[in-house]
Amino acid sequence: MDILKEFQEYIKQQNLFQTKDKLLLAVSGGVDSVVLCELCKQAGYDFIIAHCHFQLRGAESDRDENFVKGLGNKYAAEVLIKKFDTEKYAQEKKISIQVAARELRYKWFHELTDKKQLAVVNKQKTTGDASAETNCQLPIVNWILTAHHANDNVETLLMNFFKGTGINGLKAMLPKKDNIIRPLLFVKKEELIEFAGKYKLAFVEDSTNVSDKYTRNYFRNQLIPGLQKVFPQVEENLLNNLQRFHDIEILYRQAVNLNKKNLLEQKGNEVHIPVLKLKKTEALPAIVYEIIKDFGFTAHQTKDVIILLNSESGKYVQSNTHRIIKNRNWLIISPNETKESQNMLIEGEGKWEFAAGSLGIKKLINDHYSLLNTSKIAQLDTAEIIFPLLLRKWKQGDYFYPLGMKKKKKLSRFFMDQKLSLTQKEKVWVIEMDKKIIWVVGLRIDDRYKISNKTKNILQISLAGSE
Repeated sequence: MDILKEFQEYIKQQNLFQTKDKLLLAVSGGVDSVVLCELCKQAGYDFIIAHCHFQLRGAESDRDENFVKGLGNKYAAEVLIKKFDTEKYAQEKKISIQVAARELRYKWFHELTDKKQLAVVNKQKTTGDASAETNCQLPIVNWILTAHHANDNVETLLMNFFKGTGINGLKAMLPKKDNIIRPLLFVKKEELIEFAGKYKLAFVEDSTNVSDKYTRNYFRNQLIPGLQKVFPQVEENLLNNLQRFHDIEILYRQAVNLNKKNLLEQKGNEVHIPVLKLKKTEALPAIVYEIIKDFGFTAHQTKDVIILLNSESGKYVQSNTHRIIKNRNWLIISPNETKESQNMLIEGEGKWEFAAGSLGIKKLINDHYSLLNTSKIAQLDTAEIIFPLLLRKWKQGDYFYPLGMKKKKKLSRFFMDQKLSLTQKEKVWVIEMDKKIIWVVGLRIDDRYKISNKTKNILQISLAGSE
C-alpha cells in the first residue's frame, strides 16, 4: 500500500482541504502524529505543529515536548507548546482526566483557528501585555489535523455503541467536522508503524497506553483482541460497517426531518404537536426522542412523553429548559418561566412596560372617541376608575364579572370557556383596583366598569407586544 498516494487521494476524495491551506498538526510525538507530519511534508503541505503538555506523566511529558520541538527543527515548522494543569481542571469541572484533556486540547486548537482571538493575542504579544509560550506571532491557520486512524475509529464506534449514543454515534469519527480534519481514518495502525519503519521515523511511546485504566485502552488492549479470537476479521468488518452506518444515519436524518416537518407547528415561542397524528407515527419512540432532545429532554424521558399522549389535559413533563404539556388533542412544548413576574403599580396615564409587553393608558373625551371592538384594548368609564391600579399575574380564586354578565365568574372557569391551554393561562395578567379586577388583560373587561349612556370620559388601556 502506497500510503502517501492513498493519503492524497483520501484528502481529495473527501474534499478535506486545499493544497494552499495553512495546516495545524496536533502532534503528541507518538507514531501516528509523526507519520502525519512526514506525510504532510512529502505531500508538500504548509503546516505548523501544536503540542499539548498535560503535566500528567512527569519527566515523560517533558521528554515528549522536547521530542516534538525536534520535529519542528526537522521539518522547519513552527512549534506551538501549551501547558495545562489538567488535574486541577478535571477537579474543578468534576470530570475524568480523559475528558479534561480532550476539552483542554480542542479548546486550545480552536483558539488557534479563531481569527478574531488570534488578533487580540498577537496584539498582546506585540505590546508585551501577555506572556507567550512562543517567541513569535501566532499564525492564522485554516484547519486542525489530528492523527486519528482506522483503529481509533473502530474503538470509538464500540465505545459509542456500549454507551448507548444511538445511531448518530455509530458513524463514529468523521474525516471532517467543523474545522477538525482526520486525514488518516483510511489507514490502520499497523500500516502507520510499517510506514514509520520504512522511512526510519523516530517516535516516542506513551507509557499509559498499556494501562487499562482508561476506557479507550481497555477497548484497545482487552475487548477488541478478545473479539478477534472469535471473529478474526472483526476490525475489518466494523470498518466496513462504519460507512454503512454513516449512510444509514443520513437516511435516518432525512426521515426524522420529514416527520418533524409534518408534526411540528411553531406558534410564537411554543411548538404544538397534534396528538392523534403523532400516535399514528411509525417508530414512535425514535421520533418522539428526536423531537424532545432539542428542548433539553433526555432519552429516558421519551417514555414519559409517550405516556403523556393518553393523559388528561394539564399533565406535563419537564426538562431544565422546557415543558411538554398535554392540552386536549395537542402536546405543547414551551419554555420554562425564567423569572418570577412582578406586580406593577400603575399610577396614571402613560406607557407602562411589563413582562408580556406594554400598556398604553390615556383618557378620552366622550365626544372624541370611537368604540373599539378588540380584546387588546379596554375602554372603561373613567368615573368608575381610581388610580393607582395594580397589574399582576392572575391567581387561583380570582373572579370578575365578564362583560355582558351580571354574575361573577371565576377566572379558572372563564379560561375553560375560552379553551385556553395551560401555557396560555400562565401568561394571563389582570388589572385590579381596590382588589376588584377591572380587566383580564387581552381577554375581557369587567362589566361593572363598562361604558354606558352616562359615561362622560373614557379611560383607554391598550395592550401592545403580546403574542
